[in-house]
Amino acid sequence: MDHITRILSRLLMPALMILMVLAGCHREERALSPARLLIRCDDIGMCHAVNEAARQLLETGIPFSASVMFVCPWYQEAVDLLREFPDIAVGVHLTLNAEWKNYRWGPVAGAQAVPSLVDSCGYFFPSRKLFFANQPKADEVATELRAQIERALQSGLTIDYVDYHMGTAVSTPEFRRIVEELAHEYQLGISRYFGESDLPNMYDVAFDAKSDTLLAIVGAIPREGYHLLVCHIGLQHPEMNALEDLNTFGLREMSRHRQAELQALCAPRLHGYLRKQAILPLTYRQLITEKGLESMQSPVGNGY
Repeated sequence: MDHITRILSRLLMPALMILMVLAGCHREERALSPARLLIRCDDIGMCHAVNEAARQLLETGIPFSASVMFVCPWYQEAVDLLREFPDIAVGVHLTLNAEWKNYRWGPVAGAQAVPSLVDSCGYFFPSRKLFFANQPKADEVATELRAQIERALQSGLTIDYVDYHMGTAVSTPEFRRIVEELAHEYQLGISRYFGESDLPNMYDVAFDAKSDTLLAIVGAIPREGYHLLVCHIGLQHPEMNALEDLNTFGLREMSRHRQAELQALCAPRLHGYLRKQAILPLTYRQLITEKGLESMQSPVGNGY
């Protein structure tokens, strides 16, 4: 019996060694494969101070996706800026709210075309509660979201995806279907439809803690899959200092928060940390190229 055992051991040992080497190689490959990080900066085009913040981030060279509010007066400046950086992915930040006191905007389609979406002055409502209290009609939502996408496409920028300001455009199953159908029609991606996991954000973190918080967030990214970090940048500037969010959840000293978020994203130590930890920032354009629009699935299970 001992003789047979020795023979089997000699026969099996090489196979076991090969399996151990292969397992080690697999672990090493996993260790070397970069984590995938999508940085999405919302509200680009909202105002000059946000556009100037976007310029600062663009000039660092870090890949990110710029979600533009094509309903806002300053979107044209954003278009001119983004033309200088054609590798950046551009999305339509589908907007049905105007939340700032004394700085309001209305529908691209015109107030007369979508009367159920606007107040008596022709502006979008500042909150989702007021929006739904006005009994918005689905066909008017579709009309307005289409007008925003058309304006984006007519700007001359390459448009890669859509997402949604304050979540209003996907806040009911019917509205979500409208967004999905428009994205399908125009062959655009939808943010969060590629299996991206949502990372914690810096939105309401204390000003002086945002940079450390960002390092902690990206340091905990798993190697598998794609991970989405949604950011809101701006400059602490008189223009933004004057803006007051009409929603109760809105941040006080919002311009300081946005400035601190910008500084955290632009910090050289973040860029060095991403390289050291093999974390690969990529844009939605790159993600769509890798996975294809046909891979999109609704995060709530009712995708087309």
